[in-house]
Amino acid sequence: MAPSLFTRTRTEPEYSPEPWSEIGETWMPEGVIVSQRFLALAGAVVLVYTADAGVNGTYYAVACLGCSYRARYKDRDNPIYSEQAGGEIANAHAAQCRALPRDLPTRPDDAAAREIVRRRLHSERRSDYDVTVYLTSFHLDRLALQRSTEWIEEELQRLADEQPEILTAKPRTYGTGTEFTILRFPKG
Repeated sequence: MAPSLFTRTRTEPEYSPEPWSEIGETWMPEGVIVSQRFLALAGAVVLVYTADAGVNGTYYAVACLGCSYRARYKDRDNPIYSEQAGGEIANAHAAQCRALPRDLPTRPDDAAAREIVRRRLHSERRSDYDVTVYLTSFHLDRLALQRSTEWIEEELQRLADEQPEILTAKPRTYGTGTEFTILRFPKG
């Protein structure tokens, strides 16, 4: 009889990573603070996570590690401001997601991470107005980037130095740090 689609044919034992004794986690990507996990119907993990608090506070995002679901907004105009709201969104997705678990994302090399930052900036760029860059804009990319907030800020500064026609950097008017602005597409 032929093996079914879901029958394991390997004879070696399954590998399961040992959790870190200090925190009980098996995966902690740099730049991401995972606050909740939900198990989807077929075993994929749905995460609620955040990053370092920005100048406007802490925001959360939700990502399914089995399918392509990502969310940083509770609804069309409201970011996910609380862990509870993120948990509600993640739980709702987990209750209907039938994705199988996938391998955890590997940490990209610096060139690939820089490309992720460039793509995010390009997707935020507009034709009719300049756009202020907030670190929360990178929340959906954090699991793929696996980089610290400091690394992202350094990369933004590097891009502002190399491509001032696209991205500018200046000291924040209020508080500390740097404010980055994506310049509108040139009219042409």
